Amino acid sequence: MERETGEFTLRIVAEFSFNGGKEFVEANFANELAELKQALTNVDATLLRTKESKEQTMMGKMLYSPSAINTAIKEQLVPRGWANHKEICDYSLYGTYLPGYQAPASGSRGAFRDMDFVKNKLGVEVQFGKYSFMVYNVCAKMTIFRKLGIINGGVEIVPVKNLADQMSSGVSYFEQFAWDLSMRGVSDIDTPVLILGIDV
Repeated sequence: MERETGEFTLRIVAEFSFNGGKEFVEANFANELAELKQALTNVDATLLRTKESKEQTMMGKMLYSPSAINTAIKEQLVPRGWANHKEICDYSLYGTYLPGYQAPASGSRGAFRDMDFVKNKLGVEVQFGKYSFMVYNVCAKMTIFRKLGIINGGVEIVPVKNLADQMSSGVSYFEQFAWDLSMRGVSDIDTPVLILGIDV
């Protein structure tokens, strides 16, 4: 379907259900999911191509900025009651240093884990970074936050390849992420996560 002139918003163009995430989120968080989808379509994508490339293969080309996209999504979600959740970590309680090693006095002071947005126990991560961060969000962070009782399910928002190609090199994308999660399989500790692939 052809888009009309001026209709340049963030669009959800792909979905992947990890550990039954699509079904779980639709059944338990229908209102939050609808709100999230509405927020994405309210983002004016024409304002997000703000990063001038310094890379040899794209020198001077204006690219979509991950930080600008994150900020635009935040500006839509925060007024609707979505909030960042920060969990303080005391690393000193876990693991043991071997005899003869003196840990620095600073230790883990100020250490934390956070989730981009949480509302009514639905966690949302927006990721326009490297592949390892996408995997970490779904396979580790959401599992930890679920174990802590902060969330019951999650949504991960990532670019599809078409959008990633219009960003700095190194940004991973939905198609690769969905393939790897499919090949990995699901563990009994995994959180149900709906992965949304977006484009402009």
